Amino acid sequence: MIIRFLKLSLFLTSFLFLTGFVPLPAVLGPAITVATSGNLAKATAQLVFDNEFKKKTGKSSLGYITEEVSKNNKENQINEDFKNLIEKRVKTVHQKLVDQNNEPKIIKDFKLLVENRVELTHQKLIKQKINQ
Repeated sequence: MIIRFLKLSLFLTSFLFLTGFVPLPAVLGPAITVATSGNLAKATAQLVFDNEFKKKTGKSSLGYITEEVSKNNKENQINEDFKNLIEKRVKTVHQKLVDQNNEPKIIKDFKLLVENRVELTHQKLIKQKINQ
């Protein structure tokens, strides 16, 4: 009886490996499921799902999920780079504002004086144009 089982197992194994008729990874997953859980219905559903998924997408379910995860990782990396760029620019502008506010009082007063003179000169020029 054991010899008969071994012959049958050897025949089926050689059939799988030598003919290429049944793709091994497609059968290996459900076979492991049956061996570990003993649930034949679950293994059958897994096999049917994988076959239908491959027909519709042209990829195995694992390959498709791997591709989507890597695509999401690339998008997240781009978003992270953009976020870092924005943070860097905000820090730069903040530092410029802090430096500007920390200027000595004399420089600020001088700037105000110059701005007022420029404004007055501008107004005088406009009045002269109107009077001409």
